[in-house]
Order: sequence, then structure tokens, then C-alpha cells
Amino acid sequence: MDLGIKGKWALVGGASKGLGRGCAQALAAEGVNLVMVARGAEALQAAAQAIRAAHPGVVALPVAADITTPEGRAAAFGVAGGPGKAFDIVVTNAGGPPPGDFRQWDRDTWIAALDANMLAPIELIKATVDGMAERGFGRIVNITSGAVKAPLQVLGLSNGARSGLTGFVAGLARSEIAARGVTINNLLPGAFETDRLRTTLGGLAQKQGTSYEAIADGRRQGVPAKRFGEPAEFGAICAFLCSAQAGYITGQNVLADGGAYPGTF
Repeated sequence: MDLGIKGKWALVGGASKGLGRGCAQALAAEGVNLVMVARGAEALQAAAQAIRAAHPGVVALPVAADITTPEGRAAAFGVAGGPGKAFDIVVTNAGGPPPGDFRQWDRDTWIAALDANMLAPIELIKATVDGMAERGFGRIVNITSGAVKAPLQVLGLSNGARSGLTGFVAGLARSEIAARGVTINNLLPGAFETDRLRTTLGGLAQKQGTSYEAIADGRRQGVPAKRFGEPAEFGAICAFLCSAQAGYITGQNVLADGGAYPGTF
């Protein structure tokens, strides 16, 4: 299927590896030009180079910056050869806050979580959504978490910040921009083969005095699909939500978790 987005420009956060890179690769395969943002310069350069090699007609501009800061966003919007703020597609993505006990989190800890996982995506939306509406096409996909639908106690910071973003998007997506060709959706990952998952499971293995594989296998068995997701298949879902064909899908929370969420709705 031709997704109808060849030649458009996308801003993708966390694009050096994991789910962000999966989204960047899937968009590039559709002919979308990219501004790729991540904090790790070396991994980001390698990811951009790989995309350019695989898709010679695509522009892939790496910006080594922290997208959750005003300076990082300015760098992404001001990169030479990029579209400025005239992005057609924005994929917001930033690493989640650490797990822990809410009794140990002070105000600064909460503000940091809100800045990264709620307020930064809102700032990216604010900077781009009106231009999208004026041009008659826009796709915003926020990578949040399956914990928005099925909260985990140890992920209270993520539960709170990402749920705040979800509530904000629910209202904005149904505003006047919906009639002007702009959609905003949230893409909720479950357990995917990423560095973050490996780090989390490795920490659990160390804490419980067992092997990584034992912990990982137990987690897989808790997923009806009996496996972890692959970043490439997550990226394919993201690319479809950004497509011309997805113009009637907005304000939705799309869960990709191999069936782990047990609810009917």
C-alpha cells in the first residue's frame, strides 16, 4: 500500500534506537524526509547514515539534542536543510522516568517527569499544529506507554505524566483541527525488544538473584503472543497512523502489546 506521504517531512524523537528508530525507518521507507533527534550523537549518526543508505532519495538530518528542553527543540526546528517548523508529521518520543516508590519522589522528580513526558510533547504540538492545519495535512503520533491503560505501581511517574498528555490530546484532537486534515493519536507500546526493556529486566534479574533469560522468559509467557514486539512492527503501525489513509483516525490510543492488556475496551 502506498501511504501517500512521500516527500513529506517528519520530526522523530528518540530516533537513534528502539521504537523511535523503528518509526523513522518505517517513515523513510515511505519516502518521508526526516529530522531525527536523540541525545546520543554517535548512535544517532549511525542510524541516520543507515537510513540514507537504505533509502537514497530520503533526507535524514540528525540533531543530537535533548528534545525535552527548549534548546533541543530549537535545534530540531533550526537544523540546516530542514523544514523549520513546517513539519507534516511529528512523532513525539522521550525516555520514560525511572521506576520507584512514590514516597521517595519529591517535587523536582515529578516536574522532571512532567517536562519530559507531558509538557515537551505539548510544546512540539503547539509549535507545529497550526501550520499543519493551514496546509491541510498533519499527523502527530505520541509514543506513550501501555501503562496508560494498565498502570504499573512502580511506574507512577510515567503513569501520571503520560496520562496527563493523553487527557490533553483527547480534547485537542477533537477540536477544529480535526476538520482541517490534522490528526493526533497516541501509540502505546507494551513489551518491545529495546534497550530500555533489557535494562529493566536486567535490573529485576539482579534484584531477584536470577538470570536475565529467566526474567525475560517469564515476561514473554505473560504476553498472549508469547514474544516481545519488534521495533520494526511498531514503526509500521506508526507509519500507517501518519498515512493519508488514516485521516479518519484521531484522538485514539492505539495499544500494541501482543494482547497483554486483558480488558474488552
